[in-house]
Amino acid sequence: MPRFSSRFSGFPPYPLAHIPARKKALLDAGVDVIDLGAGDADLAPPPAAVARLQLAATQPALQRYGFGMGHVPYREAIAAWMERRFGTAFNPMTEIVPLLGSKDGLAHVAFAFLGPGDVGIIPDPAYQAYIGGATLSDATPYVYALRPRTNFLIDLDEIPQDVLARTRVLYLNYPNNPTAAIAPRDYLERVVKICNDRDILLVYDNAYSEMGFDGYVPPSIFEIDGARNVAIEFHSLSKTYNMTGWRCAWAAGKPDLVGALAEVKAFTDTGQYMGIQAAGVAAIESWSEFVPRNVAIFQQRRDAAVTAFRANGFVADVPKATMYLWMPLPDGIPSAIFADRLREETGVIVLPGTGFGAGGEGFFRISFIQSPERTAEAAARAGALLATMQHELNASEAVLA
Repeated sequence: MPRFSSRFSGFPPYPLAHIPARKKALLDAGVDVIDLGAGDADLAPPPAAVARLQLAATQPALQRYGFGMGHVPYREAIAAWMERRFGTAFNPMTEIVPLLGSKDGLAHVAFAFLGPGDVGIIPDPAYQAYIGGATLSDATPYVYALRPRTNFLIDLDEIPQDVLARTRVLYLNYPNNPTAAIAPRDYLERVVKICNDRDILLVYDNAYSEMGFDGYVPPSIFEIDGARNVAIEFHSLSKTYNMTGWRCAWAAGKPDLVGALAEVKAFTDTGQYMGIQAAGVAAIESWSEFVPRNVAIFQQRRDAAVTAFRANGFVADVPKATMYLWMPLPDGIPSAIFADRLREETGVIVLPGTGFGAGGEGFFRISFIQSPERTAEAAARAGALLATMQHELNASEAVLA
């Protein structure tokens, strides 16, 4: 049998890999499955985007290769939105890179900036595209555990100096998946200064920039002085517009930084379907009307999820952003075992903290993507299992004593 490469063998398990098959098996067996796993809401995209995609399917010019340039109006719509939303101007042709979902860019950007002997600082728990890109680049991932003691922020002062000296890329994601943490402005200012001082590329994943609640408005990293010198920011239509399967996103940054990503992508794909990019224009243009209504639905679901899980024995903080609750489990209950039993015994799908890295142990993530009624049912089933597992744990400890 052909031998696998060392970089392939170094991949960690992917958190969602086995879940679709198990979900299908449960559904086929007649189980009432409530899926709170992936951040994939049951809500509709903007009607204007759907209509534009239907029209695009009839236009021969949009059926050709998009290559790296893609659909120019899509680039222009992105640049206009970035300026309107964040007050930051970008040249649509040289400072914007269309992506096949932000995951595409988050993984591939490492190919341009990391190599053997280099370090990429990776938050843990985190979206697995970060460590995937660093691993595929033959770099050394330095994994930093996000824990409550630092408010789920990477404290660069805790990174050993010899590691910082070799660091070429820092991945940050705020608002954060999976912890739902947000980053204060003074924290971002400190990070940008360190990246400038050390010539570190700051890869800023801003996929949840439009999912803020209770008046919180997530910033762009480019609102921080000096960020243009060192940062690439990634945005996506997936969460903002309920368009996860459309795989439509972009990267923004100064020409030499995003240009390197574009050059890597020239060797890996021939561009997004331009009909979807045309639909992306319609989605972006619907931002001021569509997004507030959509976020209001998520805020209602957030409040219902917090209430339901608290009522069933869980500790649930109220997140200011994202579509997630990151909830601790009692000591002695491993997150993977809890998630597996919850799925197999009750039909409720959640993601264990360890699915996002070893630093996630002791927590599990739910996505408040279902109706309040379905989320309440899921919380009741989860609470019953939690009580059972605690009883089992107490009984086991009593026997050992």
